[in-house]
Amino acid sequence: MLKTSFIIENKETVIKSLKKRNFKSEALIDELISLDNQRKEVQTDYESKLSKSNSISKTIGQLFKDGKKEETIGLKEESLKIKQETKLLSEKLNDIKNKINNILYQIPNIPHDKVPSGNTPEDNVVIFNSEFTVDMEAKHPHWELAEKYDIIDFELGNKITGSGFPVYKGLGAKLQRALISFFLDCNISFGYEEVQVPHLVNEDSAFGTGQLPDKEGQMYSIPEDNLYLIPTAEVPITNIFRNEIISESKLPILRTGYTPCFRREAGSYGSHVRGLNRLHQFDKVEIVRIDHPENSYDSLEIMKDQIKSVIEKLELPFRIITLCGGDLGFTSALTYDFEIYSPAQEKWLEVSSVSNFETFQSNRLKIRYRNSEGKTNHTHTLNGSSLALPRVLAALIENNQTEEGITIPKALQPYTGFSIIK
Repeated sequence: MLKTSFIIENKETVIKSLKKRNFKSEALIDELISLDNQRKEVQTDYESKLSKSNSISKTIGQLFKDGKKEETIGLKEESLKIKQETKLLSEKLNDIKNKINNILYQIPNIPHDKVPSGNTPEDNVVIFNSEFTVDMEAKHPHWELAEKYDIIDFELGNKITGSGFPVYKGLGAKLQRALISFFLDCNISFGYEEVQVPHLVNEDSAFGTGQLPDKEGQMYSIPEDNLYLIPTAEVPITNIFRNEIISESKLPILRTGYTPCFRREAGSYGSHVRGLNRLHQFDKVEIVRIDHPENSYDSLEIMKDQIKSVIEKLELPFRIITLCGGDLGFTSALTYDFEIYSPAQEKWLEVSSVSNFETFQSNRLKIRYRNSEGKTNHTHTLNGSSLALPRVLAALIENNQTEEGITIPKALQPYTGFSIIK
């Protein structure tokens, strides 16, 4: 969430920057400024009356001590009137603050200068493309291969729960488990500390990382307990540091974790969601950094290179793209997407996003660091998928299909215990 003071002090810059997102902010910002002016007036009036009320209370107390009880009658009446006025001003002040927050919730993060202009995914910019040749024989999509080798059962998942909840079987389940362990070990080798976190979060946690109110319709909820199933491990891992003041010397903080992820994906139909392309429940390994503002963009490049090296070990064709303004997530200032090529489907499948949120999340979460002078400032937060499993598994199956079976990349074989599925 952007700060009111930042928006007001940098009004023209904010409006110009948000145009890169194709977000029309002029009316909202004008309303915000008007409400903030009202807030200042009411705040001044409220504090003035509160000060006067306190002064009268002290006077009444002194008069009682001096035995001048009769002189307090008029003051008591004045005090009561001021307290009633103060109560009304407090209610008005809270109402204005709520209106200000409702506007702030609607304003996305400011895009970084590196974010290209554009409206659709077609305007994203490819910044890296691995060298690869398409195997013209790799024509069977992963859902056909999954059925042929009996490693994933989509119909069984449909029976148990519904579409978008596959059942991994036999060597498919073992391959899934191997990928999770492989990704975690890679991240640990990069210096990330592994954590196991809850798969349910409260409203404050979902609000803090920006899922609420922006993505409320995409999450599964448990209304009776006011809890949400996590859409990504980013939510619980980042919330570990909510309301914390961190010593500057402890930055950056690196965490990684595996969780299942749950997304309603309302309105997702058609061939583009077939098989593992888009699920309601899927596994993902996440990396999160809490970083110093001066270092966060260097860290983003480091995270990008780390994810790149993991995909390279899987020997899969991939590319890296910079998301354009129109495709950029609500909370992100800059995002790199990683896409693996699916030869059977003849399209690119997104398997990771790595983003810098700058202070957009930490402002909501109140994650701050204290510098050597004792001053506190908001940290920057970053996260990335390292990696999301379904589409990695889909691309791995399709790119490694042979007449003998599905071959397993060498880096994974110590984790699977087998080199081919047949």
